[in-house]
Amino acid sequence: MNKKEIVKRVLNRGVENIYPNKEFLESLLISDKKLTLYMGIDPTGPDLHLGHAIQLEKMRQFQELGHRIIILIGDFTATIGDPTDKQAIRKPLTKKEVLINAKGYKKQINLILKKYTLKYNSKWFKKMKFADILSLASNFTVQQLLERDMFSKRIKEGKPVGLHELMYPTMQAYDSVIMNIDGEVGGNDQTFNMLAGRTLMKSLLKKEKFVLTLKLLTDSQGKKMGKTENNMITLNDSYQEMFGKVMSWTDDMIITGFELCTKISLEKINIFNKELKSGENPKNLKVLLAKEIVKTYHSEKKANKAEQEFTKIFSNKGRPDKIKEYTLKSKKINPIELLREINFVSSNSEARRLIEGGGFKINDKKIISWKNDLKLKTGDIARAGKRRFIKIK
Repeated sequence: MNKKEIVKRVLNRGVENIYPNKEFLESLLISDKKLTLYMGIDPTGPDLHLGHAIQLEKMRQFQELGHRIIILIGDFTATIGDPTDKQAIRKPLTKKEVLINAKGYKKQINLILKKYTLKYNSKWFKKMKFADILSLASNFTVQQLLERDMFSKRIKEGKPVGLHELMYPTMQAYDSVIMNIDGEVGGNDQTFNMLAGRTLMKSLLKKEKFVLTLKLLTDSQGKKMGKTENNMITLNDSYQEMFGKVMSWTDDMIITGFELCTKISLEKINIFNKELKSGENPKNLKVLLAKEIVKTYHSEKKANKAEQEFTKIFSNKGRPDKIKEYTLKSKKINPIELLREINFVSSNSEARRLIEGGGFKINDKKIISWKNDLKLKTGDIARAGKRRFIKIK
């Protein structure tokens, strides 16, 4: 692929908006200037997901053009908590929790990017004094910060807005200044935060910063796929989990999924779209999409194997040929404790939702209450949703 084609892909594929405008960024990309751009990740959980992967792939495209890539781990800002899309004040994370979450990020990032600079924003924020923070905050007004839809919505509903939440865009903006970057890439839900960085760079450095926002992978209700909605595909998911989760997507996610999560050409994706509108069975394209995603993060062999296992489980109403075994210390256990111990869920609340939604079974029998202990025996099959199985010992 020549430079002109790569620039076209950078500017168009999966892109929602470009600030200040598309022409500004295009002129930079066709010049010989080497740019420095960054993508930020707050370690609010241990796994990166497809939303992160979409952004990392866009960074890789910039890298193909010879530009310098910075991946910024927000180990300081994560302790504040990004208020984006939050309907209530989120519980702040401790420094220890943040570092534990970020521990495996580099390995996951390396699935997509091979050469980049990894930075942590605690390096500069821990040096700031209160006077520095006040000076930084003076570059913004309360009115500017309250323009965020979620803040005005919360105020109208009588819900609190934390002062630390108002400060979050300011802190993220300072990342751009301290690194003196040329541009930033992120999901379109981060537009406000990224543009705050553009504002601050103009004020403090007299420098223009481009912002490229990407489309989000959303479900049929418009909710983004991620940790908050509990519907994410993580880069640490097994090939079976990845395949099965894609197959559970609604049909209206297929075309967007191809555009954002695969390397299949837009021309071919347009053909897929026409086929769908002409009556093509969505399942056939969804299988192809699932295989492409599994192939990207595992291998083509495992993609084919995932399809075979999925067909056996769902088309033939069977179970996988091999089910992982787990040894319990006691025959009697609470359903929530069991789900946590076999790693089917990451929290008690997630376990309760799974049970109350009818998604947890023992030997194909729904467990309807999380209050009553289970009596298990060797050979019992625990099943969560449609894809996860454990054989009890």
